Amino acid sequence: MSRYSNIEIVKKQDTRKYVNTIIYPIITPKSDDIYIITREGDRLDNLSWEYYQNPTYWWIIARANNIGKGTMFPETGTQLRIPSSIESIISEYNELNDVE
Repeated sequence: MSRYSNIEIVKKQDTRKYVNTIIYPIITPKSDDIYIITREGDRLDNLSWEYYQNPTYWWIIARANNIGKGTMFPETGTQLRIPSSIESIISEYNELNDVE
């Protein structure tokens, strides 16, 4: 499921459609988080598949590591934190964005 699938589409006066603003939760470190060192060719969506069996949760890894817009490729040799308990993160995301 895409993180956009339940986000409201807003129509402006100029009749263009826009996705409503998305609010992401703050992802604090937990003792059961996994830490990895990236290898050449690693992508956030592939890491999400490897650890969560869902490539659309790449944003959790990006948010946990303060990776902004612009790339799905973390720099080779970078330490990344992979949050282990994502149920609460997804739940908070849904609450912040009024997703049912």
